[in-house]
Amino acid sequence: MRMTADWQRLIPVALAVFLMAAGGNGGQALVDAARNSDKAALRALLQKKVDVNATEADGATALHWASYRDDVESADLLLRAGANVNAANDLGATPLWAASQNGSAAMVGTLLKAGANPNAALLAGETPVMVAARSGYPDIVEQLAAKGANVNAHGARGQTALMWAVSQKHPEVVKVLLAHGADVQARSEVWKEVMAVPPHGHLEYNRAIPHGADTALLFAARVNDLPSAKLLVAAGANVNDADAWGISATVLAAHSDFGEMVDFLLEKGADPNMAAAGFSALHEAIMRRDEKMVSALLAHGADPNTPLRTWTPTRRASKDFNFSPALVGATPFWLAARFTEPAVMRMLVKHGADPLFVHHADYFTEVRGQHRTEATTALMASVGMGGGTPWVALDSHEREALTLEAAKLAVELKVDVNATNVDGRRALDAVKRLGYEQVVKFLVENGAKSGQPARQEAPAKEAPPKEAPPKEEREPQR
Repeated sequence: MRMTADWQRLIPVALAVFLMAAGGNGGQALVDAARNSDKAALRALLQKKVDVNATEADGATALHWASYRDDVESADLLLRAGANVNAANDLGATPLWAASQNGSAAMVGTLLKAGANPNAALLAGETPVMVAARSGYPDIVEQLAAKGANVNAHGARGQTALMWAVSQKHPEVVKVLLAHGADVQARSEVWKEVMAVPPHGHLEYNRAIPHGADTALLFAARVNDLPSAKLLVAAGANVNDADAWGISATVLAAHSDFGEMVDFLLEKGADPNMAAAGFSALHEAIMRRDEKMVSALLAHGADPNTPLRTWTPTRRASKDFNFSPALVGATPFWLAARFTEPAVMRMLVKHGADPLFVHHADYFTEVRGQHRTEATTALMASVGMGGGTPWVALDSHEREALTLEAAKLAVELKVDVNATNVDGRRALDAVKRLGYEQVVKFLVENGAKSGQPARQEAPAKEAPPKEAPPKEEREPQR
């Protein structure tokens, strides 16, 4: 026999009454009723005067569940019955915190009217206005701020609601926070982490890297939230903000190839030469192969001869874009040559770059930690000599043509075609190894000679040459 819908609705009520009559846990039944949005059972239990503030094992009350379910009617019933509007669970979450996370304007209004504390935070420090900002609810932030929420409260690691809103790209929330006095100069806490670059076994390739001291603008640069960046700068944010390591907003944006963000910061007066961490936005733009960004930086006064002063760490088994130790000391022009960017090379020379710079590298290889020193010109770099790996790989069909173009430019700029590396190799040796016949032909026509005798020319009585090193130990190739 099938039960009618009315009987089905009455079963939870009857069960709740039965549990109470049998000495069962009425408080748990109330929590269950709120969890299931069962208003009939909720009313029946409240009429029996069960403990309206009974908690589950984690400290959650029926009001927590009503708030979580956006069940305003049940919340009203519970509040009229004396529910503690500021009850907190084991994490410190109140019903208002849950409603703020959900973005329930009606529930937030109900709880605030009942006396909910807009500044009650999680044990970790995150307030309702922070979670509403992070979740992207400007109307909730407005309600909370209007009732006295501290928009500049600091949560875990010193982060504020404004930082949360920007990091999640919620410019409408940013507007509300700024209207209520959010501090654009506030910074997150500073902490350090020991990080390294391969080979990790070398102590000097391990370093304590400072993190933090980020402003909202730095978060905007990191995630490319241009609308929020504009709001922040208009509100007084410093376009030259830099984090604890010294990485400026412009460098941060350039690293991620956010061209529009870089353009905006430069137009607002950002210094293109900030490089407290050891690398500038120009170095980043070249590694990104972003000709437009390079052009913008040079037009705003970027120094075309500033050397890279440090390596940057990478996580194990990662594909992080980093500057390897082999590149330390290289100039923008040399980097452009090394990573086959003839158009960038031309721009740099036009703005005063020195094409005759010789890069003296002193580093340990990733494979077996072998020590290596090098002295390479831009011409040698353009044909694959020198360390480092590209951040943006060239299409295989473009490599030879671009290498030829870069080599021609280097020769045109009077770079010595027969300059010799520390190990005796010259540009012609590297090109032969690449197998680029057009480039070999061009160099030979311009007087290039090999710096190392061919193996087959070795005297017969000499000991046989050593085997070629494994592929991964050879000079980096493109």
